[in-house]
Amino acid sequence: MLGLKKHDTQLLIIVICLALFAPFLLNPFPAGSAMAQFNAGYPDLMQRFAIFGIFAIGFNLLFGLTGYLSFGHAAFLGIGSYSAVWMFKLLGYNIIPGMILSVIVSAFFALLIGYISLRRSGIYFSILTLAFAQMLFAIAYSDLIGRFVGTPITNGETGLQVYTSDPQFFHSAAKPDIPHLFGQKMQSTYTLDVGAWSFDFNFGYYFCALVLIGMFYLAIRIFRSPFGLMLRAVKSNQQRMNYTGLNTKPYTLAVFVISGMYAGLAGGLMASMDPLSGAERMQWTASGEVVLMTILGGAGTLIGPVLGAGFIKYFENIFAKINDNVLHSWFSFLPDGIENFMVTLVHPFVGKGWHLTLGLLFMMVVIFLPGGLVQGAEKIGATFRRKDGKSDDAEAKAAKQRNPAAE
Repeated sequence: MLGLKKHDTQLLIIVICLALFAPFLLNPFPAGSAMAQFNAGYPDLMQRFAIFGIFAIGFNLLFGLTGYLSFGHAAFLGIGSYSAVWMFKLLGYNIIPGMILSVIVSAFFALLIGYISLRRSGIYFSILTLAFAQMLFAIAYSDLIGRFVGTPITNGETGLQVYTSDPQFFHSAAKPDIPHLFGQKMQSTYTLDVGAWSFDFNFGYYFCALVLIGMFYLAIRIFRSPFGLMLRAVKSNQQRMNYTGLNTKPYTLAVFVISGMYAGLAGGLMASMDPLSGAERMQWTASGEVVLMTILGGAGTLIGPVLGAGFIKYFENIFAKINDNVLHSWFSFLPDGIENFMVTLVHPFVGKGWHLTLGLLFMMVVIFLPGGLVQGAEKIGATFRRKDGKSDDAEAKAAKQRNPAAE
């Protein structure tokens, strides 16, 4: 299928099913039930699942294949967002020009940063990328370039957004005043009510999902290409490759630029869902988040970054909403004293303390599943295969006992 091997085709089908059926998979509980708190099928969160999945896939191409750990990838995410918003301000709300410019500008900055940073490896490379990202964050937050040229470029801490006074040369009264795809609003949503369940089908999410599927397919082709094999060799022993006379710099720089383009595309999609860009998207914490996504899902695997991105964004948005009122409703069947004790016990792990829960889960994954969630899934699959194998052996032995002549 599409030039892929059987295993890769299966992974692609899994991602397609997860993306297309997300409104159903993420809303397993009835809308009015106590467990509805854990439903994650609303448009804004589903969009974030897809967008950060793209971001993590791109980061995994660099880190998973070459072993080069970048602490500054959020810079390209922010650059992509700023580029898309500028297209909205200058041309109009059609998202295609904004996404194209996001990828191009991010590739340009990735080329410059990668050319300098890749002169070093290991921790020195990581610190260089972090330094560049923090410099870009400081420039964006203070709008240093805007002050120099005399017009706002990033609009500082307020953030860049679209105003009615902006040129928007290709905008007309017949087109929506929000981001759209050739007239189709990105925020348009169709809600399907089935009994006590409610499912939202958002156009913006499905657009992001299709982009995610396309970027995942491209990542598979890169992984399985001779270029991908060369990157794996760099990760295995770059020094030995240099001794053979092979220059690895063009390969590592190429994948760094590709990874930056993925991040820029994700940033452009973020601006396309919400036409506002701020410097907070370029902070070092955002770069650390994509590192966690990749390691948690499984660095160097294909589907791992997608799972890791969904896992972290789920905790960030679902567990952060659980407050004391919700906890009291959960434990209301208990006597008052025990109810208050349980609320006090659980309180540090939810709401503003969701990072603590995520940290504990991350520690458990690193300790018991160094290969991430993908390794966990493989272990579960292997367990079931062993059980099936034992049952097949038992059936074969029973058949031989019933018919010894069959031997």
